[in-house]
Amino acid sequence: MTKIIISNVSDPPIYQQIKGQIKDAILRGELAEGEPLPSIRALANDLRVSVLTTRRVYDELEAEGFITTKAGKGSYVAQGNLELLRESKRRMVEEKLTEAWNAARSLGISKSELYQMMDLLFEEGDSEE
Repeated sequence: MTKIIISNVSDPPIYQQIKGQIKDAILRGELAEGEPLPSIRALANDLRVSVLTTRRVYDELEAEGFITTKAGKGSYVAQGNLELLRESKRRMVEEKLTEAWNAARSLGISKSELYQMMDLLFEEGDSEE
């Protein structure tokens, strides 16, 4: 499983940090379809968080279709619907870009200025990796 990094000074609650990193790893293919996940207890021990926290993460990931849990066998990356999940993420990004475009137009920001802003964001993102 990929390394999960928790920040105690970050805004999102710990369970959201864990959940987001697992979701991202699944969507990037770092966690393959059908791959077993650590047990709730093992993940809690590894991350030094409450078992209730990891249970909430797994429950929410299962409700959202990212993982499946088989009683007595453990939790696994869900199979078959990852493209649907990726499409959902794309749609969310499109909605945010539409909001940004509408805000830019209302503030008189040109298309080329907006592109320059996006280029800067990409450059900053690339330098953090």
